[in-house]
Amino acid sequence: MSDDIQTLISRLPALGDAVIVTLEMTLGGAVLAMVVALLLGFGARTQSLWLRAPSRVVIEFFRGTSLVVQIFWIFYVLPVFGFKMEALAVAIVALGLNYGAYGAEVVRGSIESVPKAQWEATIALNMGWFHRVRRVIFPQAWALMLPLLTNLLIQLLKGSALAYYITLHDLFFWTTQLRRATSDVFFSFTVGLLVYFAIAYVLTWGMNWLEERAKRRLGRGTRPTLREALRMKPVLTEAKSESNRAVAGGAA
Repeated sequence: MSDDIQTLISRLPALGDAVIVTLEMTLGGAVLAMVVALLLGFGARTQSLWLRAPSRVVIEFFRGTSLVVQIFWIFYVLPVFGFKMEALAVAIVALGLNYGAYGAEVVRGSIESVPKAQWEATIALNMGWFHRVRRVIFPQAWALMLPLLTNLLIQLLKGSALAYYITLHDLFFWTTQLRRATSDVFFSFTVGLLVYFAIAYVLTWGMNWLEERAKRRLGRGTRPTLREALRMKPVLTEAKSESNRAVAGGAA
C-alpha cells in the first residue's frame, strides 16, 4: 500500500491536468446543453408546427440514441464530410447535444408548471412575449427546473468519462494509468471514485446555491446557512414548517 501511495503522490500533477480536462468537458457541455435545452424546450411547446415538430424530432433523436455512438459519430464520421474537430470539442458538442435534449424536457415541463394565471396576468398587462417570459414566467420556471438540472449536470459529469475512448486524457484516463502503474485495481479505481465524488459534490453545492438564490428572489425562502446550502441539514419551506407546527399542536 505504501508503494501505491508513493505512486499516487508522484502522479498528482497529472491528476490536476486530468481534472481540468474533465471540468472543461463538464462545464463546456453544460453551457451548450443549457442553450440547447432552452431552444428546444421553448420550441417544443410553441404553437407553430414548423418549430414544434423539428424540436420534438431533435429531442427524441438525441434522447433515443447512445451517447457513445454520438461521440464516435462526431469524432470519426464528420471528418469524412470535411468537418474535423479536436477531441475536446467533440466531447463538449456530444455531451451538450445529448444532455441538452434531456434538459429540453425539463425546461418544457417547468414552463408548463407555471400557473396559467401568471400567463393571463402578463397578457392583461399587455407585455410582449419576450418581456413576459424574461420578467415573470422564466424566473418561476427556473426555480422549478434547477433540482432536475442538478441531476443532469451530475450525469453529464459521469458521462464525460466516455471521452476516454477518443483519447482525451481526462480523469478516467488518469485512473486507468494509475491502475497500470500500481497494478492495484481496488486502490486505483477507489481513488478515481473519490475524485469524481469530490467534483460532483462541489457542482451540487453550486447548483444548490443557485436554487436557494432563485427561491429567495421569488420570496419563497430565506438566505440559507452554509450547512443548509451543503444539504447537511434539511431546509424546511414555509408550508412544511406550518404543517409541522400544526402536527405538533395536534399531538399536544
